[in-house]
Amino acid sequence: MKVLVSLAAVCGLFLLGMLGATATGMGWIFGVVLPYLALGVFFVGLVYRVITWAKVPVPFRIPTTCGQQKSLPWLRSQGLENPHNTLTVIGRMALEVLLFRSLARNTKGKLVDGHRLAYGTEPWLWIGAMAMHWSFLIILIRHVRLMTDPVPYCVSFLGQLDGFLEVGLPVVYVTTGVFLAALVYLLARRFLNDQVRYISLANDYFPLFLLLGIGVSGFCLRHVAKTDIVGVKELAVGLTSLAPVVPEGISWLFYGHLTLVCALLAYFPFSKLTHMAGVFLSPTRNLANTNRTARHVNPWDYPVKVHSYEDYEDELRDKMKAAGVPVEKE
Repeated sequence: MKVLVSLAAVCGLFLLGMLGATATGMGWIFGVVLPYLALGVFFVGLVYRVITWAKVPVPFRIPTTCGQQKSLPWLRSQGLENPHNTLTVIGRMALEVLLFRSLARNTKGKLVDGHRLAYGTEPWLWIGAMAMHWSFLIILIRHVRLMTDPVPYCVSFLGQLDGFLEVGLPVVYVTTGVFLAALVYLLARRFLNDQVRYISLANDYFPLFLLLGIGVSGFCLRHVAKTDIVGVKELAVGLTSLAPVVPEGISWLFYGHLTLVCALLAYFPFSKLTHMAGVFLSPTRNLANTNRTARHVNPWDYPVKVHSYEDYEDELRDKMKAAGVPVEKE
């Protein structure tokens, strides 16, 4: 049911954009109003989430560590495993954000011989996540060519590098295939792995189906049901320059693709996808472990009235003695 609901929602959004934009006068709604609205929800929602996280006080240093801390001069510390200053924190965060270092160390457990629990690495999850995220980033950068005139050289060079295989006409980009293959793997993993399927919710399937719908519809726009790329660029440039126009001749498939993109933008701040920003605000990652070199005092450590054992015994000594409970004072 969770899978069907998520899939039906994505299909419904695609059909809404595809059929709605073909109606008379609705091209402006789906081509201009919806992108601006989705972009506004994305930025406002993401800023709100970040500000909410930033307001949460962190009175103690609680970084997750897995190496020798810097303490005595004759003991070699491991800066990236146990950062002790800002520079090592930046290095650790760079490895986390760019290479998913924690995910690369992910382990899975399984029963061997029916009774022995063994742990091993799970590199395929890390490979799939890296492939999906990096290819998605490159695809986003490639799309800048549709929003700028003239196109920056770095964007053109990246497109040429991405299509170096020169397969097909138009050229099939490497990242397109990698992106779709990685999404299929991540989705299949949720279907085939019993433990992962058990904990998966609708908000786990929905982003995967949404990204898959965006990738498949984008591939079809380029290689199957080709659209008027000049009209698409005119629409995109108009949106970015705040002078929107809706040219004629843009295919219905493009509006379905655009609707899915808008849905992803609007859904982003309210989903688990906000880990993109949350990783920078995680106190287990962005703090240096200086607990041995500096004294950190809890600012909320105000005096609290306590009831000591001595007071407890003074109140109940007679009853404790009558019950045979040993007391410190007779």
